[in-house]
Amino acid sequence: MTPPGDGDRPKVFTIRPDRPFVDVLAESLLSTTGGAPEQLADYRILLPTRRAVRALTEAFLRQAGGRTVLLPRLTPLGDLDGDDLALGGEDDAMGGLDLPPALPGMRRQALLARLILARKDRDDTPDQALRLAQELARLMDQIVTERLDADRLADLVSKKSDLADHWQVTLEFLEIVLPAWPKILEDSGCIDAADRRNRALDAQAEQWRRSPPETPVIAAGSTGSVPATADLLAVIAGLPRGAVILPGLDRDMDNDAWSALEPHHPQYGLKHLLGVLRCGREDVRDWAPETTQSDGGDRASRFRLLSQALRPAAVTGTAPDGDSDYSESLAGVTRIDCPGPAEEAAVVALLMREALETPGKTAALVTPDQGLARRVKAELRRWNIAVDASAGTPLAETAAGAFLRLTAAMAAVDFAPVSVLAALKHPLAALGYEPPALRALARRLETAKVLRGIRPAPGIAGLRAALAHVDGAGPLVELVDRLAQATEPFVEQLEAKETDLTTLAAAHLRLAEAMAADADTGGAERLWAGEDGEAAAAFMADVLDAGPSLGPVAGRHYPALLETLMGGRAVRPAWGAHPRLSIWGLLEARLQHADLMILAGLNEGTWPPEPKPSPWMSRPMLADFGLPQPERRIGLTAHDFVQAAMAPKVVLTRAERAEGAPTVPARWLSRLGNLIADTPAADVLKQRDGLRGWVNALDDPGAMIPPARPLPRPPADLRPMALSVTQVEKWVRDPYAVYARHILRLKPLDPIDADPGAGDRGDLIHKALEKFIEAHPRDLPANAEAELIRFGEDAFADYADRPAVRAFWWPRFLRVARWFLEVERERRARGCRPLAWEAEGHYLLPTAAGPFRLRCIADRIDRDPSAGIEIIDYKTGRTPSQKQVESGFSPQLPLEAMVLKAGGFAKVPAEDVTGLAYWKMSGGREPGKVAPLKDAPALTEAAGQGLARRVALFANPKTPYAPRVKPMFETDRGDYDHLARVRAWTTVGGDDSGSDGGGGS
Repeated sequence: MTPPGDGDRPKVFTIRPDRPFVDVLAESLLSTTGGAPEQLADYRILLPTRRAVRALTEAFLRQAGGRTVLLPRLTPLGDLDGDDLALGGEDDAMGGLDLPPALPGMRRQALLARLILARKDRDDTPDQALRLAQELARLMDQIVTERLDADRLADLVSKKSDLADHWQVTLEFLEIVLPAWPKILEDSGCIDAADRRNRALDAQAEQWRRSPPETPVIAAGSTGSVPATADLLAVIAGLPRGAVILPGLDRDMDNDAWSALEPHHPQYGLKHLLGVLRCGREDVRDWAPETTQSDGGDRASRFRLLSQALRPAAVTGTAPDGDSDYSESLAGVTRIDCPGPAEEAAVVALLMREALETPGKTAALVTPDQGLARRVKAELRRWNIAVDASAGTPLAETAAGAFLRLTAAMAAVDFAPVSVLAALKHPLAALGYEPPALRALARRLETAKVLRGIRPAPGIAGLRAALAHVDGAGPLVELVDRLAQATEPFVEQLEAKETDLTTLAAAHLRLAEAMAADADTGGAERLWAGEDGEAAAAFMADVLDAGPSLGPVAGRHYPALLETLMGGRAVRPAWGAHPRLSIWGLLEARLQHADLMILAGLNEGTWPPEPKPSPWMSRPMLADFGLPQPERRIGLTAHDFVQAAMAPKVVLTRAERAEGAPTVPARWLSRLGNLIADTPAADVLKQRDGLRGWVNALDDPGAMIPPARPLPRPPADLRPMALSVTQVEKWVRDPYAVYARHILRLKPLDPIDADPGAGDRGDLIHKALEKFIEAHPRDLPANAEAELIRFGEDAFADYADRPAVRAFWWPRFLRVARWFLEVERERRARGCRPLAWEAEGHYLLPTAAGPFRLRCIADRIDRDPSAGIEIIDYKTGRTPSQKQVESGFSPQLPLEAMVLKAGGFAKVPAEDVTGLAYWKMSGGREPGKVAPLKDAPALTEAAGQGLARRVALFANPKTPYAPRVKPMFETDRGDYDHLARVRAWTTVGGDDSGSDGGGGS
């Protein structure tokens, strides 16, 4: 190793990309200090980010082999390569500077949002303003980072007339905000974090320039993309005991290509840094070439191949001749193209699992796609392998973060059923009970038809009103009372037309802690425990601090504000969950290698990322202002790709389709593929393409067993011998539904927060018409419409605690009422009179299997002087056709006629029925329609015979209760279809020909 301090020229080194950066650095320093801990402690090492500090710390521990080590002083530079612009470490880490504190990021975002909300040309909501403020803060950070001045806006103003109207308005706003921002910072007693970092780096550079330290100083791994960092690196390179170590400099690229580098090239950032360092490539030396950090293979040819593949377009045609066979260069590299993200995640997980078969072997997934990283974590759980991603988990997806969001949403949406259940069933929810007891009460609240079925009235009052109809509701009333007590202060703030974020957040905190408290433990102790709890507590502290800066807001905006502010927070693990498997972001992979590196998500828009347009400046405006173009980020990610691709074993993966659309391979894959096309290396690169078959085999059952239609055959003594006419129709179309309901005794649950359906509308219309006919069985009153509407009001009053019912169906009822009276007047005029309405009927039908009890409720039985007895059925949903009735699939009305003919109605003497009719009452464009059935006597006779045959058939224990024998429509879904696994045997090639021994009744 060339020690720092030799020679007068800038001491600039590089660690080749085929060597693990942090391990080479750690081993070389341990070797140089000869194992003396006090000498190693004299070193000061500057690294790009805090995560790089952690990686080097772990490398020292690995290389020390269990020996006691006093680590050197490791300091993160806070480079723009990282996610954090703030300078890390203590204030004295850069010379004990007396700098104003950095303005907290959330408070800064709130201040900018307040300025945005004050604009007269826009009508943004506070959460929209916060998102715009985040982008504005990013623009301001770029301006500070690049050491530009707001006065440069004058250059844009001079070209204002050339801009589109939108950009002219935006520029006018920037003309106000950017010059005024320094005064806002002065009033707050803070400075921007980027400015503070620049000042600290500049001050440190000046201090070391005046008084060089006597101990070694090494800046390692930085590409100097921040000008202040680059200037400090230049000073360190000139120190007597200083050194700058660059990651993966290409010293073999020819000069023509080096001169033609563009911002999106992987070496562009290093070229720019060398210019600042005033150092030529020929002056850069290898750092510690004698270390043992090598697998014994020479991957220099792979680096040359990647360099040639990524050669600048301007000099592509002048590329130097190379070997026509790149197989040796690509030894150890595999490319796998997967059909979609799910298959890609499965392939990556299988590769990581395979690595564990070799003792001591390590593997790392490298990807900027956090969605893919989460999929891989989930896939690894199939082998009970837990791996943490270095990027962490979004706070909003952790238990504590989700609980904060759910409690806020519950109050904000007036305690809608889904939100109440989500909050009460959360693992952190207790509300003063033991958590299992609370969940049991929540289930009771759900199944007691308080939260299932039609939505109750808004708020706590709506829940209480719904409970008034529940028997034995005492424990549930207590639950709702506790919920009311916990949420009342927060609800008051949400309803305020003007409040502030701090007051809202404080009320929300009290609510969350009250709901998290159990019988023995306080809510704060349960809610803020663990890594996610600590992160959530820190987040809420920031919200409380930033609240006054945002200014007054309406309470109803709080949930959206919470979601927006929480969006950028992540919970990162203190240490990895697995000793040999890792999921890294691009920064971690830049400075270290694993035995197997899996580079995933290699599609355009993911890696490299798609340049993100700014809502505050167009690309020409950025260029005129002097800011770098977004493509520079592509160059940084290209450098990350090359660094990671130089590991001993590398697998490159991508998904061919995402979200149903084809994807475009990353430009690096495309250029590499073009270079090696039609050479043996193309086969080498895809030598493990069969791994996709392994993935398919994981879930391949071997032999496909087509799922069969369930055909339950219960004993004869369990089979029902009494049904209603509506259940007989169900028996004809779906015998399995009768089996589930009458033999298994399973009742379907109403959907949660359901819209009022045809059944609810039918109950209302039936009740209103029943009362009207009962009050006026002979002659209609003069005010018939007002009377019918009055009865309708009474019927709807029973649903007063379900306001959606009136909103949905009252307009339709009014239209039905007018249509009904038109028909009724015409019928009454020709002498028709109701004989019975909502009349119960019973009949014991003699069959070969014994008497079968048939029950029914006839909506209405009329006597027509010219036609005889007529049975009418009110339909608010679909109306059966004549053909469906004749075939026996809809036997309800004919069976009611059979009951009447046998004298089964107490209010109507036995008599032949001559008329059957459906009255369809939808209340739509066609409010109603009379649909009479032809040949009622024949239909009645056929229905009776069909029922007798069906009873005899199902009395045989060998007759199965098959599902979905004859549905009215194929799209119909029954209450028990999921229990019968209908979708399994109708879509996977299962038996769909089950028979119940007969079609119609």
